[in-house]
Amino acid sequence: MKLFDVYPINPIEIVKGIGSLVYDDKGTEYLDLYGGHAVISIGHTNPRYVKRLEDQLHKIGFYSNSIEIPLQKELAEKLGQVSGKTDYQLFLCNSGAEANENALKLASFYNGKKKVIAFRKAFHGRTSLAVAVTDNPKIVAPVNETDNVIFLPWCDEAALEQAFAENEISSVIIEGIQGVGGIQVATTSFLQKIRALCDQYNAVYIADSVQCGYGRTGKFYSHDFAGADADIYTMAKGMGNGFPIGAISIALKIKPSYGMLGTTFGGNHLACAAALAVLEEIEANNLMQNAAEVGAYLIDELKKFEQVIEVRGRGLMIGIELPEELSNVRKKLLYKHHIFTGEAKPNVVRLLPALNLTKAHADQFLEAFAQTLKAAQVPA
Repeated sequence: MKLFDVYPINPIEIVKGIGSLVYDDKGTEYLDLYGGHAVISIGHTNPRYVKRLEDQLHKIGFYSNSIEIPLQKELAEKLGQVSGKTDYQLFLCNSGAEANENALKLASFYNGKKKVIAFRKAFHGRTSLAVAVTDNPKIVAPVNETDNVIFLPWCDEAALEQAFAENEISSVIIEGIQGVGGIQVATTSFLQKIRALCDQYNAVYIADSVQCGYGRTGKFYSHDFAGADADIYTMAKGMGNGFPIGAISIALKIKPSYGMLGTTFGGNHLACAAALAVLEEIEANNLMQNAAEVGAYLIDELKKFEQVIEVRGRGLMIGIELPEELSNVRKKLLYKHHIFTGEAKPNVVRLLPALNLTKAHADQFLEAFAQTLKAAQVPA
């Protein structure tokens, strides 16, 4: 049997990781500023994380949600404490797509409505409802298509008001910072407008925090910069530092009932142990503050490069827009300087490193970036 060939693969085999460094099977060291799509939040093989998982494995790794799992309650309490959202309810699942899928369904259960507002360039996942609210026709199969999704321009308040006035809106789903869409930051006024309209029309504000949450921006959820609480926060990626886990944090006004949501693996013992280790590490080492400070330093320094069209983002969620003729910069960073970064469109370099990235590693990237841009200059 062969693998189903859907991923463009870099011919590199990573066999070991420590902090923000990874090593291939030949012993070559790489600086990881991508963290496997924003997943590695507290560094590879973090000691606290390894110990939490190892200790749990010696007890029990899995049992279903048919029994008491105290780790789930411990996780809910810690997540409320670290995020500052204590008056919410937690449902645990396995991925960001599943989190968004359940959030959209829960909103419709709550108000009995069908229409969902999403935005141009949005990415919310690949399950049926999640992909339906994702603005990429190439990954939406015919069976996923629905008339219940209204795509609006990014941060267009007039279009948002009109959509509410003309439709029975169940929910609005929005990334506080679009990741796949090119690190596009939602404005404070736009997020506040969503909150006001959802209140006015009894719709549900879903804050997709799968990539832009978990402290990456310097606040726990990037939506927090707007000072307006969402009804549901979705999360995954950095939540487990590589262990598959997702969740939705749900406002108290949305009432649960048996069977309303469900999952086999969600909230299992190992997943909860991983997520607790992440929150403990974020709290113990002030990683949100580190993300804010090192991220601000990187953004300020990157803005000094003449070839850079724009630097977008907050904290350690950064997009560097380059001219199209420099669309090969990411590959040069990888193969010449041994630095992993991501991309959004060929000419936007994405940085999504661990939240404990050091200034020294930031400087290592900046030096490599400078050399790469210098080498790309064509003599007049």
